[in-house]
Amino acid sequence: MTGSSTQGIKTVLHPVSDLAAAKAVYTALLGVPPQADESYYVGFEAGGQHIGLVPGGGPQGMTGPVAYWHVPDIAAKLAEVTAAGATVQEPAHDVGGGRLVATVTDPDGNVLGLLQDR
Repeated sequence: MTGSSTQGIKTVLHPVSDLAAAKAVYTALLGVPPQADESYYVGFEAGGQHIGLVPGGGPQGMTGPVAYWHVPDIAAKLAEVTAAGATVQEPAHDVGGGRLVATVTDPDGNVLGLLQDR
């Protein structure tokens, strides 16, 4: 182990086919309006978590919800999980504001997200 820890799952992204319909459902579910409301992404902050809606699964082609584990050092965590048998699906990249994200698959093909805020 490298000593790199996780800070827990704080972000979950959901692929949606109808952004307006999904936004209405998640607004009702969470009881708060979206904090980010764009044609390519709608994001909510509720209960210390970020819930995002991604039309069509976005450029990463999401087919189901992806939980993102927040980590202090994404490069170290990627090295750690790939050494343990995970496969990189989407390498670490900046999605804006210094936020880095990556996805890996576990040996059964489950997608795990990693997220580092700077």
